[in-house]
Amino acid sequence: MASVLTQEQLAAFHADGLVIVRGLFDEAETALLRRAMEEDPQVRDHVLDRLDANGAATRISLWNRAGDSVYGLAARSARLVDTMEALLGGPVYHFQSKLTAKEPLVGGAWEWHQDYGYWYHNGCLFPHLASAMVALDRTTRENGCLQLVRRSHLLGRIDHVPIPGSKDQVAADPVRMAHITRSLDIVHAELEPGDAVIFHCNTLHQSAQNRSRDRRWTFLCCYNRVDNDTVIRDHGRYYVKLDKVPDDAIKQAGLKFASGAEDFTSKPFVPKVAVSASA
Repeated sequence: MASVLTQEQLAAFHADGLVIVRGLFDEAETALLRRAMEEDPQVRDHVLDRLDANGAATRISLWNRAGDSVYGLAARSARLVDTMEALLGGPVYHFQSKLTAKEPLVGGAWEWHQDYGYWYHNGCLFPHLASAMVALDRTTRENGCLQLVRRSHLLGRIDHVPIPGSKDQVAADPVRMAHITRSLDIVHAELEPGDAVIFHCNTLHQSAQNRSRDRRWTFLCCYNRVDNDTVIRDHGRYYVKLDKVPDDAIKQAGLKFASGAEDFTSKPFVPKVAVSASA
C-alpha cells in the first residue's frame, strides 16, 4: 500500500511541518484502539502522571516496541508505515508509542516543546522522525487539543530549558517562543475519533489543561528513519526491525492486548538540560 496522503498533503507536511488526516482509522478500528487503551492491564499498570508547572497531571503510558496487540498492529499497519516512509524519505522503524490521557476537569498541560528537543538526547543525530497522534476521543480547544506552530520545523532544534515547578517536562526556550508565536501561525488540531495529526519532530507543539467535562485520550505512534538509528543504547529506542502488517490486521486481531514484547517504560524520559542564557 502507498501513503494515504495525496501529493498536496505530502507537500503541506514538508511546507508546514504538519498535516491533518481525517479518518485514518475507521469507527470499528478506533473503538478497538480505545478499548485496548482502557482495558489492557499492561497499559493500565504502566500509567504515569506527567505533571505540569501547576501540578496538574496528564496520564501517560509509554512503550518502545510495536508488538501484536491491536495498538501494536496499528503502529505496524501499512497505512501508517508507508505514509511515514513517504514523509521521512526512507525506511522507518517504530521509535515509541504512547497513550496520553487528559481526564475531565483535571487534565494537565504540556508546554511548548519539540519532540526532537527530547529525542536529540536519545542519540538521534538527525531530525528524521515524525509522529502520528490519533484521536481516541473528540479533541477540541475546550478539552486541551494539540496546538502546533505551522512552519516551526524549519527553525531547527531550539534550546529546551527546565520548567519552574515541574520535574517532568522541559520546554522550548520561552524567550525565543515569544518571538516565534508572534511570527508564525498556531494550528489547533481539533479532531474526531479516528482522525490523526502527523507532525515533524521539530514542529513546536503544546496543549492546554483540560477544564471541560469531556475526556481527551490520544494514541501516538512515533517513527525514526532506519539510517538515523540512535548512537545511544540506554533508552530502549534504538533500531529494531519493523514488520509491516496489512491494514486489515487490526480488525482481524480484534481486542488483542500486550504480549510482553512492548517494552513499557517505568518512568518518563526527561533530558538534563541547562537553563537558557537568552535575553
